Amino acid sequence: MDLLIAEPLEAEVLEWLDARHELFYAPRLMHDRQVFMEAWGQARAALLPPQVAVDARMIALAPRLRAIGRIVGGPENIDLTACTRSGVEVLRCVDAAAPAEAEFMLGALLALLRPSPEEMGRVAGRELGTCTVGLVGMNSSARKIARLLQALGSRVIGYDPALHASDPQWSRWGVQPVGLRELFEQSHAVCVQLHYYSRYRGLLGERALPYCQRGQVLVSVSPVSLFDEELLAELLQSGRMAAAWLDNVGPGPLEPGQPLSGVRGLLVTPRLASYTREARVRSAWGVARRVDEVLRSTPTTARAGLRRRAVAVPAGPQATPRPGATPASAADPLSASTTGSRPGSVSSAGAPGAKAPPVDSDPLPGPGHPRTTLRPGASAGPGASPASH
Repeated sequence: MDLLIAEPLEAEVLEWLDARHELFYAPRLMHDRQVFMEAWGQARAALLPPQVAVDARMIALAPRLRAIGRIVGGPENIDLTACTRSGVEVLRCVDAAAPAEAEFMLGALLALLRPSPEEMGRVAGRELGTCTVGLVGMNSSARKIARLLQALGSRVIGYDPALHASDPQWSRWGVQPVGLRELFEQSHAVCVQLHYYSRYRGLLGERALPYCQRGQVLVSVSPVSLFDEELLAELLQSGRMAAAWLDNVGPGPLEPGQPLSGVRGLLVTPRLASYTREARVRSAWGVARRVDEVLRSTPTTARAGLRRRAVAVPAGPQATPRPGATPASAADPLSASTTGSRPGSVSSAGAPGAKAPPVDSDPLPGPGHPRTTLRPGASAGPGASPASH
């Protein structure tokens, strides 16, 4: 098997891949861990949904694996060090969601700069065109929102830890480079879209947040790990920061007893910024083309220097493990938890003139219904094995 696809995929992208490689297409496979692990052990490449974590143990169980594609979401739960060490590429299309994220952040800024219904008559809003807006991270999303803000008349300043202030790109973008502290001091509004690396954990903390302008609003599509959560909560509770909208927050930071739980002025959404049909289609095509390149350019044999490990995985959900065999839950990808340090990226490659096909959004199967679909128009029952496809 060349490619395991364990998430819904646009029909045109699926057909394009199917014409080039041997596929095991099972968009609901994550609900059958045993069959997933059998397919994972045979795959040369895999497209995985964002809730699937991949660590060194998982990689060792897939000796032929050369690439992991992620269409939606980031690489936060993929052990990128282990992937690099094993010669496994992590393929993403990091620019695919840039237009969607720019639109989302612009709308969020407009909303946060207006008073809430409870504040009407006591607090006046601000027009975005009269504001200075600071951008933290100058990726594609930042450059797109910079153009939108400049069209409204906003002054745009920026900071990127990987881009020197003397770089000529700043002037081409029309963005004034400043230090991180100066950005928070000068900005009426701040947009955070910095790509996350482990070395950036807590970057937005004591050296920046305490210097924010009074009444500042903040919008972030970056992981909450960039922030000092206790300090952010303190600034919001005190009213020094008027409001914050965080669009990349899991359930953990909002649980009772956590710093951000119940904080006034805080809006939280689960990665809605990039959740558009157009962004997904761009990402699917970009990742699919890179997967095709990897499969065509790498050998079909097990990775060099790897000792193959025998894994006893039942072929169907009703099977019983042999005595002494490792249960599927021991290598359960849904429970693994690791954090990467250097996400991979690919350039976005679209299909010229291609229309966006419908996404497979059928409800999850109930008892007695097929659990996997191998190819368009074909299906497999609960006990199906990928070995024969």
